[in-house]
Amino acid sequence: MNGQQFESIEASSASSDRDLPLQYAPGRTDLGAQGSEHRWLRKVLDLIDFPPVCLVLWDGQEVAPSTAPPVARLLVRNRDALLRLIANPDLQFGELYSAGRIDVEGSLLEVVEALYLARTNTVPGGLRRTVLNWVNRPRPNSLVHARQNVHHHYDIGNDFYRLWLDERMLYTCAYFPNQAMTLEQAQVAKMEYICRKLRLKAGDRVVEAGCGWGALALHMARHHGVRVKAYNISREQLAYAREQGKRQGLDERVEYIEGDFREIVGTCDAFVSVGMLEHVGIAHYESLGELIDRCLTANGRGLIHSIGMNRPAPLNPWIERRIFPGACPPSPGQMMQVFEPFNFSVLDVENLRLHYARTLEHWRNRYTAAEPQVEKMFDPSFVRLWRLYLTGSQAAFSTGQLQLFQVVFARNRNNDVPWTRDHLYCQDEVRGRTDGAV
Repeated sequence: MNGQQFESIEASSASSDRDLPLQYAPGRTDLGAQGSEHRWLRKVLDLIDFPPVCLVLWDGQEVAPSTAPPVARLLVRNRDALLRLIANPDLQFGELYSAGRIDVEGSLLEVVEALYLARTNTVPGGLRRTVLNWVNRPRPNSLVHARQNVHHHYDIGNDFYRLWLDERMLYTCAYFPNQAMTLEQAQVAKMEYICRKLRLKAGDRVVEAGCGWGALALHMARHHGVRVKAYNISREQLAYAREQGKRQGLDERVEYIEGDFREIVGTCDAFVSVGMLEHVGIAHYESLGELIDRCLTANGRGLIHSIGMNRPAPLNPWIERRIFPGACPPSPGQMMQVFEPFNFSVLDVENLRLHYARTLEHWRNRYTAAEPQVEKMFDPSFVRLWRLYLTGSQAAFSTGQLQLFQVVFARNRNNDVPWTRDHLYCQDEVRGRTDGAV
């Protein structure tokens, strides 16, 4: 990825007005002829349930909704930026912040949390949101589009991700059974937790759909004696995963295959997908279920780990446009479209939302420390874009806008299922897997 991919940020945020330097005048409100405009703006902010932030306008005026004390100051550089922000804050906050046309004085995390908490589906906000949801529809996820969508996010360079991910390059929610764990320990604990839920045993054949940089496949093979076919359509990730497999001497037990989930073949004793379902698209869930039904043995079991929502709703439109094109985190009811048509039995559902908020806190801190290096790799707009993405994602999980579901399932006639959950919480084994071993 290079600076050309961010030209559209500047273009879409371009103003007919000149970006004026902010004239700071704390407390300046209702000045002269501008008083009526100030009062009108406050009414508009109240009407659209704008978050409790103080807007500092290009001429020094300050205005904020009357609903709650401001959590921070939002610096707006011109009238066009203000109108865009009011018209579609879910999209334009990210567009304008990335382009440097608005800025935050105070905690960016608190501002984004407030933005999420201000979202409402009541009238008139509900009608307005219905219109915006239609305008901000996600991109499709056909076989061709899926490759383009994955390339946009995951193929921007392994060196970039290496700056702020853990040492194994895991880019999904970690698991913190002990909140004092490091990110590295919590990511290993997550992999082991998944293996426990799948009840892997030596000799099992495992299919992993969407394998990222390959760490889970290697963990399953090394610590549980299974053979893995891991599918991915990100070439950057596959190249890294294959190199790691060879370096660790596991390339005969782990096969990394360039392919979409629709191209998976063969049979397996366990099916696992971590962080892929949100990229599949609701319209393709039955195709995924059909694939699992075709591959899974009679006593097979599976696990799907996915970002989700409490009820059906589109992903934040700015995230979908700039970060994850085509992404749509499902509600639990929508996830059932994978299982119900094929009579799979759902055995366990767990929500790890706060674990993802903690994971993102680690990523965001590491990213912040690496921002000078990121700017050398890309440009200032890219730095601001990813800063907001990581901060906004942490805010989405901490405020409950996003969830993290792990769903375990099996065939309906399979009685070889756990009697209790005791197998998940053997602390001696958890410690054994978080000691730094690959």
